[in-house]
Amino acid sequence: MKRSVRSRLRVGTALVAVGAVAVALSGCSGAGGGASGGGTVTLNLATVNNPQMTDMQKLAPEFEKTHPGIKVKFIQMNENDLRDAVTKDVATQGGQYDLATVGAYEVPLWEKNGWLNNLSDYSDKDKSYDVNDFFKPVRQSVSVDGKMYAVPFYGESSLLMYNKDIFAKAGLTVPERPTWQQIAELAKKVNTSEHAGICLRGQPGWGEGIASLNTVVNTFGGQWYNSDWKAQVTQPGFKDALTFWSGLMKDAGEKDPVSYGFTECLNSFTQGKTAMWYDATSAAGTVEDPKSSSVAGKVGYVYAPVDKTDTSGWLWSWNLAMPKTTKHSEQAWEFIRWATSKDYAKLVGSELGWSRVPPGARESTYSIPQYQKAASAFADITKTSMLAVDPKQPGVDPQPYTGIQYITIPQWQDLGNQSSQVFANVYAGRTSVDDALSQVQKLAEQAGSAQKK
Repeated sequence: MKRSVRSRLRVGTALVAVGAVAVALSGCSGAGGGASGGGTVTLNLATVNNPQMTDMQKLAPEFEKTHPGIKVKFIQMNENDLRDAVTKDVATQGGQYDLATVGAYEVPLWEKNGWLNNLSDYSDKDKSYDVNDFFKPVRQSVSVDGKMYAVPFYGESSLLMYNKDIFAKAGLTVPERPTWQQIAELAKKVNTSEHAGICLRGQPGWGEGIASLNTVVNTFGGQWYNSDWKAQVTQPGFKDALTFWSGLMKDAGEKDPVSYGFTECLNSFTQGKTAMWYDATSAAGTVEDPKSSSVAGKVGYVYAPVDKTDTSGWLWSWNLAMPKTTKHSEQAWEFIRWATSKDYAKLVGSELGWSRVPPGARESTYSIPQYQKAASAFADITKTSMLAVDPKQPGVDPQPYTGIQYITIPQWQDLGNQSSQVFANVYAGRTSVDDALSQVQKLAEQAGSAQKK
């Protein structure tokens, strides 16, 4: 999962908290994607600035050629700012955006609030669109009562990547299904003044510093809440995970882990400045692109490391959604249909390179011979990891919520962001593990109490 919001905004109370801001924003020119001269409709698309979305913008002229009455204006932001801006807008009915990239976390919460259009009303009319071709876990994550309220653009789990040249030089091998203890020992051995042993996210934001850590919490036997919504942050499993994670950063990670999120680790790894990287499976496409990576063709991929569980990968998707406030729903659907179609994968491959095809969304993508060849190092592990995860119980014990690297409750956005700031102080050496867990336990208790009512 890539870059998440730093704001303290609670989705459930966004309407009250940010009304004035969003009303002001909605008054800006172009709100709602107004028509320009000649009857052309301009769609405002708020999107995260990940590589796959940047590629979408590059290819948008191809859409506009076949849809001469529609123009698409891309408003790219990092995920922190994106989620903040779009949440404000949809919560207050501002109408700034006709389309938005949203994560699997937001969809069920926003649907409950009545903020999203039901896209099944459009997709069901077009059998050639083939909704059943989307990976079932991804499709289910953006559906409520069998209806899609966003369409998957790409999906991902998590894996560990390593620089094969560095490991060959050191005479070391990485197991296909490693434990975290094995990875820690390997990271220490390849950690040098020239490159870090491993890059791990420590940057604040629930989708940055917390996303990766949560998978470690799960496999170490920890959890945020037990089945009764009692906070478990100070319990042994959670403490073991944070102690391990912060210790590995200190012993073999980047020198300033709090500054490293997805993009920073991507840059470090593709420049050969770190030996290993634990992150999203979707990163592999950029890693294997020789135009943007100095280590393309020199990377090994293994499953997400574990401790007490058999698997520990996350499940995430970036999706295209249509706020109910759009005045151009038919045109917005035309763009969604184009960008999430089977043919779009072929367009990306032929125009930009086959390793850059958005992964983890459509099963048919994995039957394209050119993609199979270009993604041979990581395609199978991505697909297997995504189908193996269990968002309802990713850890050792049952949990009262759905989610692996997040909790599907309105309070999570606030809880996760505040907690990530506290944990960042541990990574920076400003506070102890015990003190941090004590602070976060209190935050979790407050959020958990709302679920008991």
